[in-house]
Amino acid sequence: MKGINIKEEFMQKTMVVWLGALLCCLLWGSAFPCIKIGYRLFEINSADTATQILFAGCRFALAGVLAVIIGSFMEGRILLPEKKATGKILWLSMLQTIIQYFFFYMGLAHTSGVKASIIEAVNVFVAILVASFLFHQEKITSRKIIGCVLGFAGVVLINLNGMNLQFSLAGEGAIFLSTVAYAFSSVYVKKFSKEFNPVMLSGYQFIVGGLVLMAAGGAMGGRISRVSPSGAALLVYLALVSAVAYSLWGILLKYNPVSRVAVFGFMNPVFGVFLSAILLGEADQASGIFSVISLILVCIGIYIVNSSKK
Repeated sequence: MKGINIKEEFMQKTMVVWLGALLCCLLWGSAFPCIKIGYRLFEINSADTATQILFAGCRFALAGVLAVIIGSFMEGRILLPEKKATGKILWLSMLQTIIQYFFFYMGLAHTSGVKASIIEAVNVFVAILVASFLFHQEKITSRKIIGCVLGFAGVVLINLNGMNLQFSLAGEGAIFLSTVAYAFSSVYVKKFSKEFNPVMLSGYQFIVGGLVLMAAGGAMGGRISRVSPSGAALLVYLALVSAVAYSLWGILLKYNPVSRVAVFGFMNPVFGVFLSAILLGEADQASGIFSVISLILVCIGIYIVNSSKK
């Protein structure tokens, strides 16, 4: 009991929460430019949707294995899915991995990392609207409405950027659809986690979803013809992004109020835009006045929404 109390006190320290949450956001933010770099390293054409899906499947199948390993280490036992959890895992894999990342990987190939990181941040707002109006898991408040309006305003503004006045269904539209799928999965994760270990659910749904995406990509004609050491290393990194970030975020949520941890979510688009500017050479777009204002609006919106969860 004493050991548990010591661990709980440690995980509740302000510095631990700050550093842990920021690390998660940094990892998630880095996924946007790293996926586009992965396309280059594996020589995946932007029009080759099949291979993009195959690439995504490899990442998430590996992420699932790593998540289960991390979760087993955390629990001091091998995390195995209970029989009655099978249906939940399949449902989550359909929403959180298969549908979400089918659209995400396709969309990312047809838009910039800067735009994708900001549009993807809208999942916070969509999740709140879904949880409030469809599942009645929480009450909608004026602060949440204001936050949602500011967030969506930021997404609209980034698409008015002078560098690209077009809104592509295959690009920005696909990214937005992926956020909707994620929003629904978030609601179900919250619901299912009351009965099952969330890391176990995430790990096995990643494995199932990853294998389905691999099979779908292969059946569609997707082929990864070139695997370099740097490409393999990047794939492992992307898998670790999902496995490590989710596990650490789950630990922080276990020992702290949701609002205390979730408020750091506004850093996801910040890191996404910043790293896209550095790694993808999108500095002009990241520093453009429309991008700066839209990013500020999204960050303020996320902060307002999360600060109302008390």
